[in-house]
Amino acid sequence: MDAREPHLPHEPATGIAGFAADLAGCLRFFSRLPVPAFAGGDPAAMPDFSRAARALSLAGLILAAPAALCLFLLGLTNLPPLLIAALTLAMLAAATGALHEDGLADMADGFGGGRETERVLAIMKDSRIGSFGAVALVLSLAARLAGIATLVQASPAWGALALLAAAAMSRASMAWIWYALPAIRSDGASHAAGRPDRPAFYLNLAIGAVLTLLLVVPGFGLSAALLAFALALAAAVALGAYAMRRIGGQTGDVLGAGQQVAEVAFFIGLLI
Repeated sequence: MDAREPHLPHEPATGIAGFAADLAGCLRFFSRLPVPAFAGGDPAAMPDFSRAARALSLAGLILAAPAALCLFLLGLTNLPPLLIAALTLAMLAAATGALHEDGLADMADGFGGGRETERVLAIMKDSRIGSFGAVALVLSLAARLAGIATLVQASPAWGALALLAAAAMSRASMAWIWYALPAIRSDGASHAAGRPDRPAFYLNLAIGAVLTLLLVVPGFGLSAALLAFALALAAAVALGAYAMRRIGGQTGDVLGAGQQVAEVAFFIGLLI
């Protein structure tokens, strides 16, 4: 996230138009999609995430929709599940420009290679990837690859819906770190975007929970849906607590890492 240039937020709209504007802002900020502005806003403006964070879960679902469609359609062919999972992951990464994967690698490098807070932040800001980042990225991709391949084998249709739920709930979980922890860098995008306020955070979490239930329960059952929800949120809370202990807050890289670990935990809870 720190790679995105901050802009001044525009005047918010209210009601449905306001939510649509927040959703569009989330999609623009967290993806490479050419999303137009709503309600006459500036498409280049940084969303005011103190309010716009309420749309994060729904934005995650929309970002994962092309990958979910890919999973479903390829799942109807004779392609191996691992190949389908790899292509699905490629589409997920393409939609966001590998934004969250980059955050995970940077956090792993910084927290693995630095002791003092200043050194950790300096390593995280370095665009080069180190051994800690490479290992974290490989493990995350491998875990998600295995989870998606298992979903394809079970049912392409239910697997595609579960992928959508994982994308939504991982963003809802990521928002906890954003809401609960202060931004460490005064010049980072996380600081410039602002922290979600309480109504935005809880609405986002509620949307993530509802989407998880609607998309997962019919195919996997209530217990699996609740466990996936709980583990995704717990993983983000644990990562946030670790970041707070190590550096006293969060950065955009920590948020990206939070999304990744929450998504892996979601798949674990769903398939355990």
